[in-house]
Amino acid sequence: MSKRLKSDGLLLLTAFIWGSAFVAQKVGADIGTFTYNGIRTFIGGLVLIPVILFLDSRSKKKNPIDSRSTEQKAAEKKLLIIGGLCCGAALFVASTLQQYGISFTTAGKAGFITSLYAVIVPIMSILLGKKVRPIVWLCVLCGACGLYLLCIPKGSGFHLQVGDLFVLICAFAFAVHILVIDYFSPKVNGVKMSCIQFLFAGAVGIVCMFIFENPDISSILTAWLPIVYGGVFSCGIAYTLQIVAQADADPTEASLILCLESVFSVITGAIILGESMDMRGLLGCALIFGAVIVSQLPSKSEKLQAKGN
Repeated sequence: MSKRLKSDGLLLLTAFIWGSAFVAQKVGADIGTFTYNGIRTFIGGLVLIPVILFLDSRSKKKNPIDSRSTEQKAAEKKLLIIGGLCCGAALFVASTLQQYGISFTTAGKAGFITSLYAVIVPIMSILLGKKVRPIVWLCVLCGACGLYLLCIPKGSGFHLQVGDLFVLICAFAFAVHILVIDYFSPKVNGVKMSCIQFLFAGAVGIVCMFIFENPDISSILTAWLPIVYGGVFSCGIAYTLQIVAQADADPTEASLILCLESVFSVITGAIILGESMDMRGLLGCALIFGAVIVSQLPSKSEKLQAKGN
């Protein structure tokens, strides 16, 4: 098996885990938003610790001599912590909105609405002085039409249901989260920053759990499977698979494969939870998926740059 084919397979597995995690979130919603999110996200951070130790030991074997000065190490560590905390704060807000919203909607709809962050990111990049390709505006229009067909029943006006509204806001929050990662990731170790963000977001969630909810041990233990799946598989394993796979994958190809997360959310929601959609909803999903796919395609200049490299 070639490296590229192997990486594509790992990315497909990653997309499946993330998509099916919406089912776990739906099942885990009964124990409380902060309870489920806090515990599973903190577990996700703990899972990454042995991964970091393994990667560090392998790195030391390859490069036993560290040429960095004490000041450089301190500066890098400080930036890593700041980046992890900023990403963790954004992740906490986004995941909280998503978990609360999924309590009032289906896993399939939540998956497709959340995927709109891929279209929102380029638009929000305008605030950072970046140019937006004209095709992205078409993607925004298609995404909006898809959202309307998916979430607003025929003849009910223009009012989003509560769950769909919270998941839509969470898509904007995830877009902010991606922009924060985009700023810090080139400057620090990505796996370590992810570990810090999971531990921080999980810790904040657990604190909120005790303040705003009444956590029940028996209910938490009953929901152990969705908690473990959301923490170990969705946060820890899937993120690690993504890191490993993207080392040998084409970036555009990788982003397109990961977009299948929304499709898997519908499939697993239908198989495990018995969720279903009418033709109007399926058309909405198709429009959103098309908008997300097109928004991830490289421009002509990016293709030429890639060929030049």
